[in-house]
Amino acid sequence: METGIEKLCNRIDAFNERVGTLASWIVLVMAGITFLVAVMRYGFNFGRIAMQESITYLHAFVFMIAGAYTLKHNEHVRVDIFYQGMSRQNRAKVDFLGSVFLLLPFAGFIMWTSFDYVTNSWKYLEASREAGGLPLVFVLKSLIPAMATLLFVQAVSMGGRAWLAWRK
Repeated sequence: METGIEKLCNRIDAFNERVGTLASWIVLVMAGITFLVAVMRYGFNFGRIAMQESITYLHAFVFMIAGAYTLKHNEHVRVDIFYQGMSRQNRAKVDFLGSVFLLLPFAGFIMWTSFDYVTNSWKYLEASREAGGLPLVFVLKSLIPAMATLLFVQAVSMGGRAWLAWRK
């Protein structure tokens, strides 16, 4: 029988799985645009700032939205000096406490501190400083609270799963 915590965790994990899949497709698009820019520049001596900036935007998009996916799959950078030798229950304790006292406050702090930064960018519809650049800096900056939100909900899922494992 699935508990309410398990249902919530499964929904969060499924959502971040879809976001990770989207990010993987965006990597493919980014590689294609990079190839196209290189061929146009070196083969035809032709270039566009907007195309070059689109690569930077896509790169930022992938890194910002894929952080929670990476966390879900436990593929983030971690120093496992003590953790790897711990019992399953002790690792669950560490994961729960880390989620509650480190990751949730960190993600909340990023959401809170980025609010004015992103709001001001949207107020002025901030655009690229480069002539011919993309007029979407405000959208790019919106990835900051989006990343924090995705991390926050993934921390809820991690914490919930760790809580259930700890209590078994």
